[in-house]
Amino acid sequence: MSPEMAVCHCSMCRRWSGGVFMGFECSEIDFVDQASLGTYASSEYGERVFCTSCGTSLMWRMRDGSHTNVAASALDDPSGFEFTTEIFIDEKPDAYAFANPTQKLTGAEVFALFASNQDPQHG
Repeated sequence: MSPEMAVCHCSMCRRWSGGVFMGFECSEIDFVDQASLGTYASSEYGERVFCTSCGTSLMWRMRDGSHTNVAASALDDPSGFEFTTEIFIDEKPDAYAFANPTQKLTGAEVFALFASNQDPQHG
């Protein structure tokens, strides 16, 4: 079984990534060059991390450190992931749709998962 990847359709992720945010859950990550990391507090609960040298979107994480999703597009080869989940489906524009069969969660369902301490795969 491949590691799982989710996409986020929320307006903040779409604006930040230029499309949907495709990410995977990561409990621990270490960067070789911490000096090139920029952080943007995008909400009262989340922040976005990017490379200040090239602008690449690197990850979304809870500001309290409880949840981190790394951008699949930041990897050289993200093809090993299984696309399983779409979140904030209620914010997805009508202009696109994925053909893959996925679990689809609304924003309210995602926040309920966070509140119950489960893994919502937020991007």
